[in-house]
Amino acid sequence: MSDEVQEMLTLPAFEQAAHKVREVTQETKLIESPHFSEIAGNRVFFKPENMQRTGAYKVRGAYYKISTLSDDERKHGLITASAGNHAQGVAYAAQRYGVPATIVMPATTPYIKVERTKALGAEVVLAGDVYDEAYARALELAEERGLTFVHPFNDLGVATGQGTIAMEIVQELPLVDYILVPIGGGGLATGVSTLAKLLNPHIKVIGVEPAGAACMKASLEAGHVVKLPHVSTIADGTAVQEPGDKIFPYLQQNLDGIITVEDEELIVAFLDMVENHKMIVENSGLLTVAALRHLDFTGKKVVSILSGGNMDVITMSSVVQHGLIQRDRIFTVSVLLPDRPGELVNVAQVIAESKGNVVRLDHNQFVTTNRNAAVELRVTIEAFGTAHKQQIVEALEAKGFRPRLIQAHL
Repeated sequence: MSDEVQEMLTLPAFEQAAHKVREVTQETKLIESPHFSEIAGNRVFFKPENMQRTGAYKVRGAYYKISTLSDDERKHGLITASAGNHAQGVAYAAQRYGVPATIVMPATTPYIKVERTKALGAEVVLAGDVYDEAYARALELAEERGLTFVHPFNDLGVATGQGTIAMEIVQELPLVDYILVPIGGGGLATGVSTLAKLLNPHIKVIGVEPAGAACMKASLEAGHVVKLPHVSTIADGTAVQEPGDKIFPYLQQNLDGIITVEDEELIVAFLDMVENHKMIVENSGLLTVAALRHLDFTGKKVVSILSGGNMDVITMSSVVQHGLIQRDRIFTVSVLLPDRPGELVNVAQVIAESKGNVVRLDHNQFVTTNRNAAVELRVTIEAFGTAHKQQIVEALEAKGFRPRLIQAHL
């Protein structure tokens, strides 16, 4: 490992960072979760970094990194590339230091993250569809304008700042057994795993990646940094093709495993968090929540880091709808009825008697040229879950309606 790594990722550096970031962070006390503890068979605690002022943990690394720059480096202005949360962290930290900041973001970044970054006084440049393309453009602008680049993850100072989360976890829960940490490029995982091992080598740190962007898993398996040809995931904050080469040696040394999570699992996790903890957590932050169902141990104290909560309302609405459908809380049946008065009422009555709630009706008289034979009725129904859905379908079958389950659309 280089001298630079040794200089930054040390206990004195982490202690300095922990003291410094208190200037800009809100206290995010651990939240114990009876619901997820029961699901996982472990004592589960959440570290709610989604409650930070900028909506994510990223302000820690950005602020500490900027604090270590020289006056000359700061006065030239700062630039970074980010899918959103690091952008707001750098913009907020730059504002606190009174220096200009330019943020290059992928064109696919959720609107709320773009607007919040602008509101913090930063110039926003949209470039590319994924982080790596935005990063390339940011490097070009840094060269053209003589700006100081603040990398979102492949930076030792940034990783040191992110690691302050582990300091707080261990101070509050000294006997923590496992820490689950989301991984995009690896900065958060580097800081958390390195400091956790320095404080207590018995603590296990497991990284969690979206299955559609598992660059760290591929790199650890290969023994060197690997660049994926493409990534595809709804967890936009962790949609990274290549992990950081500067931090990779520490991840090889300190990370105890990788769990990958499918996008569909994040949708279910979002509903779980809203219904059981009344918290909005973005898809990347939900990685460690979904991973709780993958743990191969029980009876341990587990902390899941909720890395951020910056989700735009349109995405939130889509996730909720898909989640309700996935959990059989919303479903659609098609029934063919004779085209005569009263048939619609008969179907509705069966559903009502089964305690189902009709949320949408589509009545198609032109499904066949023989309207006397049948018209199609599509009914979208709200249920309590899979068992209740089956009960409603069976009640319709018992009345001779021959319901056919079809793809639900709200």
